[in-house]
Amino acid sequence: MADLTHQLPPMAAPTRGTDEFGETPRPPFDPTTRAIVDAVPFPALTPEAIVPNREASFDSLAANQARFPDLTHREVTVEGYEGAPIVLSIWRRPGDTATGPGFVWIHGGGMVGGNRFGGVADPLGWLETYGGTVVSNEYRLAPESPAPTPVEDCYAGLAWTVAHVADLGIDPARIVLGGGSAGGGLAAGVMLLARDRGGPALLGVMLMCPMLDDRNASTSVRQYDSFTIWNARANEVGWTALLGTARGTDDVSPYDAPARATWLGGLPPLHIGVGSADPFRDEDTAFATAVWRDGGDCELHVVPGGMHGFEFVGPDASITHSITASRESWLARQLAPDQTDGVVERFMEGIVALQQLKESGA
Repeated sequence: MADLTHQLPPMAAPTRGTDEFGETPRPPFDPTTRAIVDAVPFPALTPEAIVPNREASFDSLAANQARFPDLTHREVTVEGYEGAPIVLSIWRRPGDTATGPGFVWIHGGGMVGGNRFGGVADPLGWLETYGGTVVSNEYRLAPESPAPTPVEDCYAGLAWTVAHVADLGIDPARIVLGGGSAGGGLAAGVMLLARDRGGPALLGVMLMCPMLDDRNASTSVRQYDSFTIWNARANEVGWTALLGTARGTDDVSPYDAPARATWLGGLPPLHIGVGSADPFRDEDTAFATAVWRDGGDCELHVVPGGMHGFEFVGPDASITHSITASRESWLARQLAPDQTDGVVERFMEGIVALQQLKESGA
């Protein structure tokens, strides 16, 4: 009988330990992100630091206008959850009268910070290629406005956009929803609300390192417990601000924490991107797996060595170029799908040519 042990002792894993970042072993940081975490002391987020951190935000209209000076910007105030006012920022190319895609964007900030000018550079860049309109959604923040307010504010922004597509120059069949970090989690929640409320319809959804799971207990969360831009300790602060004492219990709604969803079928195509050194890695890959389990369409891109927010701290890093190319490729397929005319004929012609080569002895 064959030796199925391969003449080796039983496989044993090394003892797990901890260091200044969290549990070890763990995926290494990319050189760019490693240099950042070695050089920059990121202060720990505490409940007391939530409001001061908002005041220190670098996200602003002026920053976006400096980067995209040729785009026009205007604001509208619409009704959010329970009729409260929320502000939407709307960008277009000047003089563009054509109907184009609509990009509805939700900012990050751990559910407790940020504003509609944060992280919107990606969709603003898409206007140059595709035209259309970007709508960036303000929402009220926790803990002052806990669940369900943030996700319902964002759903209200999407619903308003769809109700005004004619005025906005948006093709209602080409609306892409997206967001990063907490905004990615809120976009996932809005996507689930849209499915279960019967609309609005979405062409696709892009989730950038989305914040999906309030339980804060995955392997990747333990591996990145502290020190980086967003870590397990900050994650607990953010989720607790949003959910209060319900965090981690069975009382949490999947619309507020989409990792709680038990069925992820019937969704538009998704793109999920996350770094291997991000505490959200495992919840994001689990979400993609659940979409596939339930028959859905999801592209998952896990960037080796990327910590949370790596593309913002290392905009010129190779891993940033990698995730950007993945998103742009996915977006192009949604907005301009491959044509199938002649595909079968060309395939059969190739088969015939191969057969002829075989018969000729070449």
